[in-house]
Amino acid sequence: MVPLIITRITREADGVRGLELRSPDAADLPAYAAGAHVDVDLGNGLIRQYSLCGDPADRGTYRLAVGLAADSRGGSRHIHKALREGDVLNVGVPRQLFGLHAPAAAHHFIAGGIGITPILSMILACEQRREPWTLLYCARSRKHAAFLSELAAYGDRVHLHFDDEQSGARCDLDKHLSNTQQMASHVYCCGPGPLMDAVARACERQRIPEEKLHVERFSAPAAHADARDSAFTVVLARSGGRYEVPAGESVLDVLEAAGVAWPHACREGLCRSCEAGVLSGKVDHRDYVLSDEERAGNRSIMVCVSRGCGTLELDI
Repeated sequence: MVPLIITRITREADGVRGLELRSPDAADLPAYAAGAHVDVDLGNGLIRQYSLCGDPADRGTYRLAVGLAADSRGGSRHIHKALREGDVLNVGVPRQLFGLHAPAAAHHFIAGGIGITPILSMILACEQRREPWTLLYCARSRKHAAFLSELAAYGDRVHLHFDDEQSGARCDLDKHLSNTQQMASHVYCCGPGPLMDAVARACERQRIPEEKLHVERFSAPAAHADARDSAFTVVLARSGGRYEVPAGESVLDVLEAAGVAWPHACREGLCRSCEAGVLSGKVDHRDYVLSDEERAGNRSIMVCVSRGCGTLELDI
C-alpha cells in the first residue's frame, strides 16, 4: 500500500461522499482500467474496497465515492464522519475484477444507487475509446443519485429511474434490455443484490447469454447456516502445516489462529485478495469473483469463504 493524501472531499448526493486522493509528492499513481477497485486502509483497523470512479486516463488522481451504509460496520461511517481534507490513507494497487469487455460492439450499463461508481469510470473509458454505450441508473430519488450533473452531459444515452417518481414501481428491465440484442453487445450491472438478480432474470428472458452479463457485488448476501458445512483438512505445502477446519470456521480463520500470515481484506469472497493456489483436493467454491471456468478448473480458492471436500492441499 502507498500513502495518499485526501486533497478534496465532496458531497455527491444525500449519503454519498466523494474523495479525491493524490500522492503527497504529486507523483503519478499506478495505472488502472475502468471498473477497477482499490483496498483502502482507513487507519482504524479496517480495510475496505472501493471502486475507482474517476477518469482512468488521469494518472494524478484516484477518485472514490462512498455511500453511507445504514448497517455500516465502521467503514463508510468512518469515511463520512471522521475523515477530513489533508488526512492520509494507505491505498493498495488497483485490482481489476469488473471491466469493459474489449470485443463488445456496445456496452449497456445498469447501475443501482452507489453501484454507479465503477460504471462512471467505464463510461469515461467508452467516451475516450468512442465505443457506444447506454446507462440505466436506478435510485430511490434524485437526491440520492450521485453524479447526475456529470451524467446530464450525455443526453438520451442516460435513462433515469427514481422510485419516488414512479410511485415505487420497479424499472422495466425487459424493455431496457430488449434493445441489446446485438450479438456482440454486453450488459454490465452493479448495485444491490436484488437488482442484479432481477437483471440476470431479465437477461435470461431476453435470451442474452450468461457470458455477456457482467456483475459486481459490493456486499455478500446475508449469511445463513449451510447444511453443507462440515469439517475438512487443509494441508499447507510451503508452510508444512496440516490443520482441521471445523464447520463454522473458514480456512482464513484457521490460518490466523495458527499464526500463518496470509493477505486478505473483505472476508466475504468479494475482492480476491485472499486467493490461494490449490494443489490437490476439491473446492466447494462460495466466492463471488471466480468465473465458471475458473471454478471448474479447481486451481484456486478464496480462503475467506470457500471450503474443501475432504483434504485440500494449498500452495501456502
